[in-house]
Amino acid sequence: MKPYVAYLRVSTQKQGQSGLGLEAQRAAVGAFAPAALLVGEFVEVESGKQNQRPQLVAAIALAKAKGATLLIAKLDRLSRNAGFIFQLRDTGVDFVCCDMPDANTLTVGLFAVLAQHERELISQRTKAALAAKKARGFSLGTPANLTPAVTQQGRDRHQANARTNEHNERAAAHILLLWEKGFNYSQIAEKLNALRFLTRTGKAFRAEQVKRLYLRAAVSA
Repeated sequence: MKPYVAYLRVSTQKQGQSGLGLEAQRAAVGAFAPAALLVGEFVEVESGKQNQRPQLVAAIALAKAKGATLLIAKLDRLSRNAGFIFQLRDTGVDFVCCDMPDANTLTVGLFAVLAQHERELISQRTKAALAAKKARGFSLGTPANLTPAVTQQGRDRHQANARTNEHNERAAAHILLLWEKGFNYSQIAEKLNALRFLTRTGKAFRAEQVKRLYLRAAVSA
């Protein structure tokens, strides 16, 4: 069987030192491929917005030398920059994601485009909201506004939005993949529910939500 080179990434130095996030990724890799087939593991501590990935470069080089497949625990751990993923695709190295093993090059590219598009929309909405608030006479960025409670509230909201957007992006990628294979909206909803995906409101998927995500993903792509 073809060997694997594992690539893991965390976004902060604190996560890298504590192992937070890494153990879950290692568990996903271990469940996907026997340890005997792993010829290397590379851990990157880097923001998802940055495309300077020396550990990924080293992982790709080893995969080429060993004729191995690059194994990524979660697709969102790779990058949210569409151009970056397309560059990886063009290296010719086979890669597979533990959370989306059936994804092909087209689906991975669509996922990256969706993630980048969502990030750009969030940035645009944030700038528009700040401009509107400033126009109403609010003073932005002053120490009086930045109390510990307000800071924590903003951090909690940001984390919740990030989790929701990530789940929607992954669900949309699955929807595109299953639609390509001939599944209808109801069948896709059953698949997503079996994989424990939830909607924005924390409920099980129905055909109408699948249709909405599919249409949005298709337009974004």
